[in-house]
Amino acid sequence: MNLYIVRHCKAEGQPPEAPLTEEGFKQAEDLAEFLTDTKVERIVSSPFTRAQQSIQPTAHKLGVQMELDDRLAERTLSSQPMDDWMDKLATSYEDMHLKFEGGESSQEATDRAIAVIDDLKSTNKDAIIVTHGNLMSLILQYYDDVDGFKKWKELSNPDVYHLSLKEGMKLKRIWS
Repeated sequence: MNLYIVRHCKAEGQPPEAPLTEEGFKQAEDLAEFLTDTKVERIVSSPFTRAQQSIQPTAHKLGVQMELDDRLAERTLSSQPMDDWMDKLATSYEDMHLKFEGGESSQEATDRAIAVIDDLKSTNKDAIIVTHGNLMSLILQYYDDVDGFKKWKELSNPDVYHLSLKEGMKLKRIWS
């Protein structure tokens, strides 16, 4: 099974309803062109507007209906504003069970993302999942034992990783 893990294109903000920027819409078209030769049977996206808008051109080009899954939504670090949020985010990768007020631990977020992937693996159908930077870096950390915080800082909008689950497991960044 092949899984393509996609981070959304550039957006106007962080709220769930934040749309893509003008540049983001162009990136979505580029992403569709980039993924045009992938042979996928499913596309599963975060319900956030920016994720849906990022993959819509690809779904159209490939003739695959987009499915929404709340488990691919971005992780909430805290419901309260934090002046030192970057430090707290870094710490949350070191202590996977650390949880701030109104937020979700890295472990909880990882568990829900991996549950989506496990559900897809059970179908044995090649797929694309579309998510957000923090959740994507947690997925990469889970499968590749990388420094998730460092990986988060290195991600681009958009970004694409290929996870091959045939004969073992291989994870590779394919977006350039």
